[in-house]
Amino acid sequence: MKQRYYSLDVFRGATVALMIMVNNPGSWSHMFAPLKHASWHGCTPTDLVFPFFLFAVGNAMSFVMPRLQEAGPSVFWKKVLKRTVLIFAIGVFINWWPFVQWSGDMLAFKQWAYADDPMRGVRILGVLQRIALAYCFASIIAYYFKERAIIWISAAILLVYWGICAYLGAPQDPYSLQGWFGTAYDVQILGTAHIYKGEGVPFDPEGLMSTLPAVIQVVLGYLAGTYIKKQGQVDWLWKKVPLSQEPHFKLLSGLFVTGFILLVLAWTWSLGFPINKKIWTSSYVLYTTGLGMMTIGGMIWYIEVQGVKNKLTKFFDVFGKNPLFIFVLSGILPRLVGLIRIPNGVNDGGEPLYTNAFSWFYQHVCAKVPGPPEVGSFVYSLCFLALMWGICYVLDKRKIYIKV
Repeated sequence: MKQRYYSLDVFRGATVALMIMVNNPGSWSHMFAPLKHASWHGCTPTDLVFPFFLFAVGNAMSFVMPRLQEAGPSVFWKKVLKRTVLIFAIGVFINWWPFVQWSGDMLAFKQWAYADDPMRGVRILGVLQRIALAYCFASIIAYYFKERAIIWISAAILLVYWGICAYLGAPQDPYSLQGWFGTAYDVQILGTAHIYKGEGVPFDPEGLMSTLPAVIQVVLGYLAGTYIKKQGQVDWLWKKVPLSQEPHFKLLSGLFVTGFILLVLAWTWSLGFPINKKIWTSSYVLYTTGLGMMTIGGMIWYIEVQGVKNKLTKFFDVFGKNPLFIFVLSGILPRLVGLIRIPNGVNDGGEPLYTNAFSWFYQHVCAKVPGPPEVGSFVYSLCFLALMWGICYVLDKRKIYIKV
């Protein structure tokens, strides 16, 4: 990506950093409210992170797609399918990793599915799997259709998804955990053993059906990236000119006005189709896309127009250089460290208790920070983020960029 779009690198890096931070608290029982997902309907700051990343995937796609269109269908399909399969496989790998787990005093193999318990098994879907599928189908739409057609296709898919949710869901409440139609299809296709159960019942927040509107999240990011690229074809970003002059006034006003319109549409739509991340409602797509556009607009104004590049932008930019790699590492490292047990006293029955290096650090360092327990949990998240940043920084200094 060209240097004059540095703000998009910072945006992508910031979303990766926030994904890592909210996924690695010191304790899931002690988290500040903004760092938690909404219990069901609604949207917290944490609920913005994943859609922002999908939006950033679409932004990046807008710079790559012209080259793929020039190369022809064979190159396009080879690249997209290879990347889709690889990212999806890495996601399944993370879910299964580290393939063994402690069972008493022995390490036991983590089976794909357990014959003695049909509820237990390796989850098939997840964050990376949704990224892979959304990227794949969004790429197909972007490759074969013009921008005007893409807008109509996006609107049609979001409306159809609304209709399907309302028609196939439970009549009393089609948008509830129990009433949402998609779980039945996930169970039928994937099997109960391979579905997320964090809600207390088999329900996957990255399920197959709710991936459909997530595709449009990437598509809208692609359209926004295309718009930014077209408006930035001249050298205005290198010059300090009055904000009221063309063309950056047109670019920024276009992003902010479009973002505001999407927010109004989302709020209106939410009266009948609530904003909900876990079933990725159409109103949620418009709401988060609107905020994403306005956030990028703000970053372009701050970084490009005002020419601000400081330690904060560099901090996030480093994450943007190896986004998928560092996200994967943030998932596999704690699980690997969790296998290395450290004696941690005994229980009431005199049996030994164990912890691991990360848990020990939280319990004996972060949790000792004065204040409510949420403070210590947050401090641990920051420390883990700093560790990941250090790894990214070393890779960047050595010009090592691991791409998928």
